Amino acid sequence: MSTSPSLSLRPRPRRRFIAAAVAVALTAGTLAALAPVTSASAASYPSWSDVQKAKASKSAQQAKVSEIKALIADLTTKAAAAQASAQAAGTAYQTAQTKYDDATLTQQKLQSQADEAEKTAAASEAQAGQLAAQLGRASANDVTTDILTHPSKSGDLLYELGAMSKLSEQADGIYSQASQDRGVAQGLADKATLAKDALGELAGAAQQKMQAAQTAADSAQSAVEAQNDNQARLQAQLTLLTSNAANVEAKYNKGVQVEKARQAAIAAAAAKAAATTVGGTGGGSPNSSGWVRPAGGYQTSPFGYRVDPYTHYRALHAGVDLAPACYAPIYAAHSGTVTFAANGGGYGNEVVLDNGGGISTAYGHIVDGGILVSVGQHVEAGQQIAKIGSTGWSTGCHLHFETRVGGSAVDPVPFMAARGISV
Repeated sequence: MSTSPSLSLRPRPRRRFIAAAVAVALTAGTLAALAPVTSASAASYPSWSDVQKAKASKSAQQAKVSEIKALIADLTTKAAAAQASAQAAGTAYQTAQTKYDDATLTQQKLQSQADEAEKTAAASEAQAGQLAAQLGRASANDVTTDILTHPSKSGDLLYELGAMSKLSEQADGIYSQASQDRGVAQGLADKATLAKDALGELAGAAQQKMQAAQTAADSAQSAVEAQNDNQARLQAQLTLLTSNAANVEAKYNKGVQVEKARQAAIAAAAAKAAATTVGGTGGGSPNSSGWVRPAGGYQTSPFGYRVDPYTHYRALHAGVDLAPACYAPIYAAHSGTVTFAANGGGYGNEVVLDNGGGISTAYGHIVDGGILVSVGQHVEAGQQIAKIGSTGWSTGCHLHFETRVGGSAVDPVPFMAARGISV
């Protein structure tokens, strides 16, 4: 891209949610619940008192059962459709980004070849110019004059004339080579220029797809949150209508608290596992250049073309992989503004930061529910922005870290080294 990725989306609080809905059942008096009722959902869905009243008559009860079943089906359908749309939009963004990255490297290669060809052409033209000057100093007219004025030396002079003939033949070859070298240089320069012109359109497409992916991800998040906030309660209300179970509401509320405790225990275990990171640490206070290592762990895959371990096709790996542990923290490598925080197709859940000065950084394969920032938010270097995962085209928990200058992917190892950070 011609500029670092930046989106003009309005900041939106990112509410945390559980990726998949928990099945709700009342068996042996036990209720598994997902999330508490929100004030918004209470205003849009049946209340517990509505359900109790519906039990007063069979017709009202059947109508309420049908209503609740329809609501559950609608929540499930909308959430699934929104998630599928977000996945498709993320894949389209990743495809456009990869196409731009490939084209950028091709253009850079053409430009390098054009620069080398220009040096060769300039050298050939300089050689031809030197030969022209030599021929000018010893022209055929001078030799003819010498033959007329010094007939006794005509043998030597005729030899000189033959030598000049050979020199002229050599000159023709040098001139021809100079012309050919200039043609090659110009052809490569033209190709490099055309390739560079095409980058603008590819960058625009990638930017557009990126914004569409963010919008789709926000819609999917809202749909899944609506499902999580309401489906467990609706299932419990359905149980109240269709069984003789007692204290259903109380058991539902108790189930909510149990689920909260379970999620807290999972988070604590993940944090403990992340603390065992080996192979270097991440985060901390920024150095004098304002940069930090984005995560702990060893580097497991470098920048460049490779056979992708997930797709098994040769493709550009536009960043480096760092593998500390699942759920380990991911830190902002430099201060900046969040321009993307959503599903990025093969990147999995991804965060992109605009770090200013045409520089941007990207963080991929974040665990589901592990994005801790939202679009438009300003973050500081060393601030935790996400958690390590294995989403997208990934074969194990790790961070895919990218550095971009003017939108173009550059190898993070020398880029970070120049700023005093080893990855």
